[in-house]
Amino acid sequence: MPIALHHERDNLYRVEIRGTFRKAELDRLQADVAVEMDRIGSVRLLVVLMEFDGAEPHAGWNDLTFYVTRGDAIERIAIVGDERWRSESLLFANADLRKAPVEFFSNNDVDAARAWLSAR
Repeated sequence: MPIALHHERDNLYRVEIRGTFRKAELDRLQADVAVEMDRIGSVRLLVVLMEFDGAEPHAGWNDLTFYVTRGDAIERIAIVGDERWRSESLLFANADLRKAPVEFFSNNDVDAARAWLSAR
């Protein structure tokens, strides 16, 4: 499965993305996260890029509906991946537009990402 959502604890969810990230997978992920938000409220996301090779080109990535309607219910986002994806993933996560902090961590720093997500 190229993308998977796992509930780790409390309001912390891990998103694993493998291979090429596709718009249809993003749509499904956003629907799943919305269900969790309706169930528990705000969430914190640990996004782990595994064997990641980028996003599907020309896929209509400019749809900001989820960001506009649900973006404030995301408290923090930690992205873990290969350094070559740092700029693109922060841009994709709308890091500069969000109220919530977004940080990028290298592949070896999953524990640091979890600790940062758990901080108040």
